[in-house]
Amino acid sequence: MSVERALTAFAGIMVLLSVALSVWVHPGFMWLTVFVGANLFQQSFTGFCPASMVMRKVFGLKTERELAK
Repeated sequence: MSVERALTAFAGIMVLLSVALSVWVHPGFMWLTVFVGANLFQQSFTGFCPASMVMRKVFGLKTERELAK
């Protein structure tokens, strides 16, 4: 699995989790959804995402470009 695919899966899980927590625990968890969305938005422009750096270091994932070599 590439870093890009893992990052997309992680973001999707976080959005679903935050919506579920907002419904069943406290509406304040909606701010987690806002944070994830804002992080994805800035990553699309800058290419910088802390979660992808963690996935590369902790799980040893490679980018799609590295896997294509």
